[in-house]
Amino acid sequence: AATRQDMTYWLQELQQKRWEYCNNLDAAKRDSRTSPTPSDFSKGLVAKDNPGSILSQNASAERARNILAVETSPTDLVGEQAASQPAPVQPSALNFSLKQWSTEIKNSMSSLRKGNNENRKSIFYTTEEWELLDPTPKDLEDSMALEEKRKHLAEGSKGRRLTSSAFPFDFGRIPHKTRRPLKDMIGSSKNRNSSDSSPTEWYSGNGNKLVSELQLKYQSQQEELEKLKKDLLSQKELVRLLQQTVRSSQYDKYFASRLCEGVPKDKLELLHQKDDQILGLNNQLEKLNLEKDSLQQEVKNLKCKVGELNERLGMLMETIQAKDEVIMKLSRQLSECEGNTSSQSGAVNSSMATCTNKELQELDRLKDNLQGYKTQNKFLNKEILELSALRRNAEAREREWQAKYTSLEAKLCQIESKYLILLQEMKTPVCSEEQSPAREVITQLLEDALKAETSEQPEQAFFKPHLVSEYDIYGFQTVPEDDDEEKLVAKSRALDLRSLSLSENREISTGVKWENYLASTMNREMMCSVELKNLIRSGIPHEHRSKMWKWCVNVHVKKLKESIVPGYFQTLLQNALEKQNPASKQIELDLLRTLPNNKHYSSPTSEGIQKLRNVLLAFSWRNPDIGYCQGLNRLAAIALLYLEQEDAFWCLVTIVEVFMPHDYYTKTLLGSQVDQRVFKDLMSEKLPRLHAHFEQYKVDYTLITFNWFLVVFVDSVVSDILFKIWDSFLYEGPKVIFRFALALFKYKEEEILKLQDSMSIFKYLRYFTRTILDARKLTGIAFGDLNPFPLRQIRNRRTYHLEKVHLELTELEAIREDFLRERETCVEKRDLISDDEEDS
Repeated sequence: AATRQDMTYWLQELQQKRWEYCNNLDAAKRDSRTSPTPSDFSKGLVAKDNPGSILSQNASAERARNILAVETSPTDLVGEQAASQPAPVQPSALNFSLKQWSTEIKNSMSSLRKGNNENRKSIFYTTEEWELLDPTPKDLEDSMALEEKRKHLAEGSKGRRLTSSAFPFDFGRIPHKTRRPLKDMIGSSKNRNSSDSSPTEWYSGNGNKLVSELQLKYQSQQEELEKLKKDLLSQKELVRLLQQTVRSSQYDKYFASRLCEGVPKDKLELLHQKDDQILGLNNQLEKLNLEKDSLQQEVKNLKCKVGELNERLGMLMETIQAKDEVIMKLSRQLSECEGNTSSQSGAVNSSMATCTNKELQELDRLKDNLQGYKTQNKFLNKEILELSALRRNAEAREREWQAKYTSLEAKLCQIESKYLILLQEMKTPVCSEEQSPAREVITQLLEDALKAETSEQPEQAFFKPHLVSEYDIYGFQTVPEDDDEEKLVAKSRALDLRSLSLSENREISTGVKWENYLASTMNREMMCSVELKNLIRSGIPHEHRSKMWKWCVNVHVKKLKESIVPGYFQTLLQNALEKQNPASKQIELDLLRTLPNNKHYSSPTSEGIQKLRNVLLAFSWRNPDIGYCQGLNRLAAIALLYLEQEDAFWCLVTIVEVFMPHDYYTKTLLGSQVDQRVFKDLMSEKLPRLHAHFEQYKVDYTLITFNWFLVVFVDSVVSDILFKIWDSFLYEGPKVIFRFALALFKYKEEEILKLQDSMSIFKYLRYFTRTILDARKLTGIAFGDLNPFPLRQIRNRRTYHLEKVHLELTELEAIREDFLRERETCVEKRDLISDDEEDS
């Protein structure tokens, strides 16, 4: 840095960069340990869980930095360009006499200028070489700009005002064409010590900037005042013209009505001419008055300028007076020195030789100091490079340690999960009446493992991280509250999920791909593509899920929305609330039974309950053929976690009316039954060993998979896998359900094949999906191992099985009618009543 101000600016920028870098590192560490933060597009119930108002850990420090901040701007070159310039020369100690004269002149000027305006800028630069300095090119440009502004301000409203030119001697800005050092006045015999001096100004650069800013502000206010004056004059002129028009019209009316009867036409014309002359004279009189006012204003302006000129002239006289005093004093000293020269010539010669030797010695010392400073500069540059390399190495080691720490934390979760399973096995009762001491120890360990972690023991909480929270980021309860055995299993499962999430967080390639893709589509509309499909199959990040779900739904219902009017959802909801709705009673019964393990739907006062009610009522009014079917409530509840009410409504419309067949959610559930038969065919084709195993032990696995298809795996798999399935489902459609249903069986195929009786198989099928935690592996099976998976094949098989089911239903209806006829004819069977008839 060339000056101390530039050095302060450089250090300030460096400090700011360091602060931002450290904050970014801290933020990255916090994000890796906490749930993701929804972005600006995040909607729904999950997005509201984010505590956006909570300040970061460095908020108080940030406020303190803002209070203590020092705004410094560079005055010259900064960085490499400044480093290539010569170093600033420090004042030499040999200039003591000139410094003393500088002080005297300062004192004399301060005594002469007492009482003057503090903001006035002086031209008197005190320098060690006693010379007036030329301003910089920037100062010249500013001076010309101010001069132009003054000229524009001085112009009159009609162009008749005199041009106001500023006084040519602008003491703060106008350069002095001739530089006349005061050392020439003193004499050539007295300038031996003035070669090493450097100029210093009375006022610093910051003061100059402040004065220029105030001047610009004053000029802008003057311009606004002139504009307002012009507007006022124009308004006055308008009022004057209107008044003249009114007077003229009244006069014409009166003249025409009273005086024009019986008067000759030539006299009337003469009167009109006189009237016109009077009006013209009035106009001229008003114009002359306006010109008089403008001339008076110009006189005032000229008087103000004369005052300014007098003031500047006074300043110039003060400056000349101060210089005359200095010249007189120096002249007296010079005469005294010349009087003593004749008697002390020999002593002077010896003293001059001594001074010359001292100057040579001082020159050698300065050269040595310069060489030392150059060496020191090279050393400091080398030190900076070395410290930068050391910092990069330290960052690399820190990243490695962070990866190791994450891996160790994941292993800790796995070990603790196995530890809980072991405790559960050890707790199993043994056929023995004696209470062994080990039983008590295991019971105590179980209590410790299930005990909620609190802040009562801060030292323990510091060493042991909080691995499992009460709710996950979606609001689902991680550990149930009732059964201790189920608590152990659930906590073990949660620890395994935490271990998997920690392992996945180390690989940031998916997140980077999403960020790059969204950045590339920022200025254009997103389109369906292979790249987007692969990204969605890998899972949409939590912070982008709201935006992507809404986009997927809009893609599928775009044609439906084109035919409706704005406010369609609100109209449906209003009709459903005001008019009688047959589905409202069943909807109210199922609201609290939808997702009782999710905090957004756990109580009647939960925020999600009212939103779920509105979505289901609006859909029942839109689709009266279906109205409400058990299963729709869960679909809408999952959609509401990331979407607002109207978007969740259209998501439900997409699933029921676009994705699924027509009779999927009717009372007969015909489409759901057809899909189970299609799934059986796919099982026999994709997983023949498992299908044969089920056939051997007569296990009807469609009793389990029926609910998978009806509610798209809600309450069947863990939440992380559930939302990744929904990501692909909303983009690709119902084919994803078949893929993941097959993938779940293939994931646990070997374990199921080991079971050798129907009861154990069926019991295992009821809960095995909750034990699948690796979403990446499951996704790889669904979209990789099961290929090819054409949608045309599913459609053809749906058509085939639908016809078959229709035939079976026709046969059943025929059998029912035969039974009813036989019951009517046979007296013994008249008392038999079917379930349907009893309900009716």
